[in-house]
Amino acid sequence: MADLSVNLRGIKLKNPVMPASGPQVRDAKHMMECVRQGVGAVVTKTISEIPAKIPKPFLQETKHGAFLYSELWSEIPVEQWVQKEYKLCKDCGVPFIISLGYTAEDIEKLAPLVAPYADIIEISTHYMEQDIEPVIKSMQAARKFDKPVYIKINPGITKIGWYVKKLVEEGADGFVAVNSLGPCLHIDVETGLPYLGNEKGYGWLSGKALNPIALRYVYSISNSVKVPVIGVGGVSSGEDVVAMIMAGASAVQLCTAAILEGPEVYSRIIKELDEWLDKHNYKSLDEIRGLTAIKMKERKINKEPGLLQVNKEKCTSCGECVKSCSYSAIILEDKAHIDQNKCFGCGLCLTKCNDAAINYIR
Repeated sequence: MADLSVNLRGIKLKNPVMPASGPQVRDAKHMMECVRQGVGAVVTKTISEIPAKIPKPFLQETKHGAFLYSELWSEIPVEQWVQKEYKLCKDCGVPFIISLGYTAEDIEKLAPLVAPYADIIEISTHYMEQDIEPVIKSMQAARKFDKPVYIKINPGITKIGWYVKKLVEEGADGFVAVNSLGPCLHIDVETGLPYLGNEKGYGWLSGKALNPIALRYVYSISNSVKVPVIGVGGVSSGEDVVAMIMAGASAVQLCTAAILEGPEVYSRIIKELDEWLDKHNYKSLDEIRGLTAIKMKERKINKEPGLLQVNKEKCTSCGECVKSCSYSAIILEDKAHIDQNKCFGCGLCLTKCNDAAINYIR
């Protein structure tokens, strides 16, 4: 069994897996279920000064695999969070991360109430657009209470290196990357209306479609500043956790997978992570953290036409590679065959082949 423990600058987690702020941590009962499933830390649902009023419906898994939501912050009053929900979870045995939003004025009022319960304060920037000044003011309001403050990053920030360096200079202790992407729109063609019930029908994109974006931000942030980064966005398997850690993340959060699968997803992913590390002979997460940046320094860029070949013993003649080849370089005889004169080396067939029957000759 590998060592799954994580040290967030003195805050110790038994493993890197935790919930993200969302419906699956909407109160103490649901947060404690995450703890029973073995998470390394608990994150609360975001609270703001006024409880959210959420038009219904507000969650949607589309037929195309996207997941959209229009839920805002918590619908539970701050007083109930402080007097009941936080108290029930404070001594749950894992670090307790409290999510707050959104303006400096909100956080000035909220931070003193939640600080006694928080190991880390997470500042959600979902409704702050891309301007860094409101984020700095919100962070400074939270930092008055001697708790580490992590900033949750919105996707779409172009100068991310400059952005996070500036926030670290102003006192950020870590980052959570990334928030969901949006606003987005999905229309029900039978009614002509958006499925989501808010005023404009707009939602925010999360789930697997967000994962490549999240990985890019984790990688960029981790290679720009020397503070912990918690990766979030499309994590639904042990291998997704591995990829986040390789990109530079210290830990991960997940939301959509828990909504779709239930709280058992946490124990499954922790088990898969442990098994992957054992299978690949890694003793701890430290051995793979930031590995991608190291490998990138050694990587040689190939701009020549690639030479791909089919392993006839592995090929099952499914034909998926033939259908997806834009260069008409693959034909299906008894087995798939690649015409080297036509193959441009795009590599799509490698990702389409479920049997790992195609590989580069060089």
